Amino acid sequence: MSAPTTTGVTRVAVTTEPLDLAAHEAAVADPRAGAVVSFQGVVRNHDHGRVVENLEYEGHPSALDVLREVAAEIAADPDVHAVAVSHRIGPLAIGDAALVAAVSTAHRAAAFAACARLVDEVKARLPIWKRQVFADGTEEWVNCP
Repeated sequence: MSAPTTTGVTRVAVTTEPLDLAAHEAAVADPRAGAVVSFQGVVRNHDHGRVVENLEYEGHPSALDVLREVAAEIAADPDVHAVAVSHRIGPLAIGDAALVAAVSTAHRAAAFAACARLVDEVKARLPIWKRQVFADGTEEWVNCP
């Protein structure tokens, strides 16, 4: 589900569909921008020395609203021209993108800083929880309240 566009926020979604990094980068394209920095959080095959076979993300009904809020806060930075961010929910395989973000600014340092803030705030505030299934048949929930 995508959010309506607000100033500087070009794409926000919490979705079961695969995420497209290039589409997020294109969404923040701006003729004033000299830098576009993007991030793609990908499902890895290990966690704390244990083999991960697959995982599933579950989101609270407020997840999209929280993601919109975070994106709007980053977009409010006067150095930021545009922000796009999406988080995937549901079952994911190793190598799938779980979080994709892109930010455009006039200069690279501001773009790197804004993208890092965006990802850090999403990780800290988004009510989405991860269930990891390990090769030994056990599982664990991560970031669950």
